[in-house]
Formats: sequence, C-alpha cells, structure tokens
Amino acid sequence: MTLDPVHYDGIARLARRIDHGADERDRRAFAETVWAEFLDPLLDDGRTVVDPVGEQRRRYVDCEDVALHDRPFPTEHGLDAGTINPTTFKNGLVIDIAQAAMSATPSDLDLHRSRTTVMTVHSNDETMTVDETWGKFDEGYSRSRAVKIPPLPRFAEGVVHALALYLAESKHACDHVEDVEDLLVLDGPLYPRGLLRWADQHPDLADFLLEDPRPTTVLENYVRLVERFVDKEVPLVGFVKNPATRVITRTLKSRRDVDISAPWNDDSALFTRLLERGEYVDDVEGERWERDTSALTYTNWFRSRGGVDRPLSVDGDALGVERELPHEIYEVTFFVVYDPRDDLVYRIEAPYAFTRDPELRERLTHQLLQNVAVAHGPPTIVQKADELARISRSEKRSLRETLEAQFDTSQARTYDDHRWDEDY
Repeated sequence: MTLDPVHYDGIARLARRIDHGADERDRRAFAETVWAEFLDPLLDDGRTVVDPVGEQRRRYVDCEDVALHDRPFPTEHGLDAGTINPTTFKNGLVIDIAQAAMSATPSDLDLHRSRTTVMTVHSNDETMTVDETWGKFDEGYSRSRAVKIPPLPRFAEGVVHALALYLAESKHACDHVEDVEDLLVLDGPLYPRGLLRWADQHPDLADFLLEDPRPTTVLENYVRLVERFVDKEVPLVGFVKNPATRVITRTLKSRRDVDISAPWNDDSALFTRLLERGEYVDDVEGERWERDTSALTYTNWFRSRGGVDRPLSVDGDALGVERELPHEIYEVTFFVVYDPRDDLVYRIEAPYAFTRDPELRERLTHQLLQNVAVAHGPPTIVQKADELARISRSEKRSLRETLEAQFDTSQARTYDDHRWDEDY
C-alpha cells in the first residue's frame, strides 16, 4: 500500500519542526577551519593521531585527462572475500562460510580458479568438535578449513563472520604473494578493521582477543603480508569503498581546547565538504550549490594512529603480534579521493613502508586516481575480485540447505526472514 497524498504531506510537514542548525555555508567554513588549523598534526591529549605525510594540500585532476595517462603500475592484482553471512541453525550451531579470490590484470586463469574457503562454527555445546586442519580441493588449486569458535555469551554471529572473512582473505593473500608483480589492491582496509574494533565494543570481545589465539593469528597474517611485500619491494593498498572512520571528528568533539562545532557524523562527511568543488548560483528559490563534476579531488596522504589504526602504530601493541620490522613500517597511511560524479568519497590505505617514499607515494596516488576515473567508481581490478569471490543468493540458499541436511537440522528463521524472503 502506498501513502495517500494527505499522509505524505503530513509526514513531510514534520521537517518544518526541525532546526538543522548551521547552514551549509557555515558547515563548509567549519571544514575549512579544521583543514587549516587542526590536521598538521591532529592531537588527542598531546598524542598525534593524524598527521600529513609530506605537504598538506588538496588537489584535483580532470577525469578524462587522468584516464588517458600512462599507468605507473602496468599490472595489478585485486583481492576480495565473500561470505554466505552468519546462519543460525535450530541445533544451536552458528556458521558462516567465506571464500577468497584474487584477480589479475592481465588475466591469469589459474590464479582466478584458486580459492581459499573457511567455515567458522560456533556452538554453546562444549561437546561439539571440529577438524581444523587445512585441506585441498579442485585438483589442488584451492584450500579449505573449518574453525571452531569458543562459546561466547553474545556476538556469536559477528565473530563467526569476521573470522571467516579475514582468515580466508589473509590466508589467500599470503599464499599468492609471489603472483603479484607490481601492485596488490585489497577490497577493503589494509588491516582487519572489524576485528580490531572488537576491543572497543565490549569486554567480552576484548577478553576473546586476549585469550583466544585465532584473532591474533588472523592479524599476524596481515602483518606478515606487509613484511613480505616490503621484502619484495612491491606495494599493496586497501581500497575502502565505504569509509566510516571517526578518528578526526571524534577527536575534535572530545577536545576542550577546540572552539569549533564538529557537525559531521564521520570523517567521510568532513572530507566531502573539503573536497567538493562548485559554486553558489542564483535560482528561482534563492541561491543553490552547483557541484563541478569534471574533476576528481583528493587530499595528500595522512598517517593515522588513532581509533582502530592505533594497534598497528608505533606505540600500539599489535594485539601481541611480533613485528619484525621497525614499527613505523606498519602504520596505516591514507588519502581520500572524492568523485563528484556520484558524490562519493573513497579512502585508500597503504603501509607507511611505501608512502614514506615521495616518488612511490605519487605513483600510487596517480594509479588509484586513474582507476577511479576509468571505472567511474572502485577500481576494475577490485570489482573483478569481488565477482570471483561473491557467493550468489541462490548459492547461499543451496549451501544452507546442504548444511541443514548434513547436520540433520533446519535453519532458525524469524518472521522477518519469512516476510522479506531474504536470501531464501
């Protein structure tokens, strides 16, 4: 049933009751103040959490021009992992399955065939056992493993999902380091952000991180991945399509010495204001903002030592993982690119090991800008990896039915599952 016009108008009139605070001009002015006065460096209780790598500046490049330039890295590899999403069964099992795949340009069919598959299993039944050894399938092209998650009072679905996803991705990346010749682009952040966020969410998850070796093993895979790429002198980056970091905005709101209102929900909203180009033009209802869509705009690289990036910073503990190189090598650095054609921002991350070199930093910047310009969004190599790793809706349904038969049980469904028929 659709809304009757009178009901629609009644709902719309509610907006008149809301004073949304500062107008758009003021919000842009706030963003400019933050850029000019607080990011070089951004301090939190005297500790640097964000600071520029090189000169702090904003630049823009014409979308068509950058797409036609020579590529700094002639070959690229992409990496992604897909899951069926956590599934709860009536016998108490909570299961997720992830598969990771690597793409290559130019194409490498043997590499595309390879998969790393991980099934994570949670049960409050202490008698449940799992054979956790790695096995091979598909004539040796692919590897698989089942992993038992210890009983948790809550967050079971989140834990099985995160560990399946990150274990599959990190293991696949480590197994195929030698296949990467020029550049590896991860679909997502450089380190397992979801796992690193656990310590801040709830004491139960913080204890799990400290007491169980599995999360540490997953993080260690990413640390070793960085070390091996440093040894190969081949860079890797993470392309974050939906950045949701709040290090800058949260720090500004917590500082008592900052005489500024931070109206943004997250750092992406701030960078959108900083990078959006355009002008106010006259309209029949007054002035309106008209965005320039001809050029990508982007920031310099920044080093991040706050929030979930802190464990891998020089003063972080890396969850107890031993780092064989100087700690600054592993630090997360990032730059932000804004695509006005879709009004979206992307965050590109790389270890400081690669971005400390000005020439390499510029080459990485140019490559990722060209990727975005050509693909009109996330790099094609990332989309290719996503297609290889994705588990379709029909495949998810079939896998769940297979698990039901294997465990002689059925999936625990809710009314919402029945109502929306999601993934069934």
